Amino acid sequence: MHPAHPTGEHTSGAHAHHHIRALPLRVGTRGSPLALWQTRHFLHLLTTFCPVLRGMNAFAEHAIRTTGDATQAAGTRLADIGGKGLFAKEIHEALADRRIDFAVHSLKDLETQLPDGIVLACTLKREDARDALILGPGCGAIDPTDPLAALPHGAVIGTSSVRRQAQLLHLRPDLRTATIRGNVQTRLDKVRGGEVTASLLAYAGLKRLEIGHEADILLPPDFMVPAAGQGIVGITVRADDIELHELLAGIEDPEAKAVATAERALLDALDGSCRTPIGGHARLEEGGQLHLTGLVARADGGFLLRRDVRGPAADAARIGAALGAELRADAPRDIFA
Repeated sequence: MHPAHPTGEHTSGAHAHHHIRALPLRVGTRGSPLALWQTRHFLHLLTTFCPVLRGMNAFAEHAIRTTGDATQAAGTRLADIGGKGLFAKEIHEALADRRIDFAVHSLKDLETQLPDGIVLACTLKREDARDALILGPGCGAIDPTDPLAALPHGAVIGTSSVRRQAQLLHLRPDLRTATIRGNVQTRLDKVRGGEVTASLLAYAGLKRLEIGHEADILLPPDFMVPAAGQGIVGITVRADDIELHELLAGIEDPEAKAVATAERALLDALDGSCRTPIGGHARLEEGGQLHLTGLVARADGGFLLRRDVRGPAADAARIGAALGAELRADAPRDIFA
């Protein structure tokens, strides 16, 4: 006699969802204060949508140290050691190995081509996607008509983002940039302590950590094009986990899904390495029109190309891919090297 499969793997597809799944469901995340906030927010949404999961220890958090986290301390630029996927690699591995059931990511840290068997199953409502300028003690008065006027000539701006660097230097070639990494609080401390004149951070992270007041100047998306996916939290699961797919569909934000789809399709078509400054920002307008802004540049700001396109939100993926292809065709070859 064959032993019974304790996992319920032998059940036919039609009845598979009836077997009792082992709780707690294990949620993978990075260990930073912001990542943990995002994870708890996600679990709050999930238990609100599915109250039966409340109060029964249905979830266990697994903080996973990623290569990106390990190298933060070293002060290396992400671009120089492999880019985006560094904040997700170990999390993907834990998902594939079934050590966790789903994972919570800042969408802008998630590469567009996910490993086989792992899918982006859900995007949560977008927080403010703008970049925030944080001014140090040596900065001038804030001029509402010119967001960069407060930065003195030759100021050193701390950033590890080539996208922010390129747009800054394009507007103000006199500025200099210095690599600055670490979590949100570390970066704020470096600016306040005068290590750099100013820095740029995603406003979404500041708001989520309830320190939105630390933002001195908010840069409109048409002035400083945000990163694709900025301000959006994405949840990955195994492609074959039908049960969790169905659960997550209940909390997906349709607007976030449309704009994320367009921005990620744009990024995918540009296929830049982390060394290529790329910006992508989509928003929904009246009547279901999607407005997408795309940007490619040279890290030194010497070349910058920005385009806008509109189309039906239902065509988000096609719109993003088409704009990406257009920017790629009209930008110098060496930018994507």
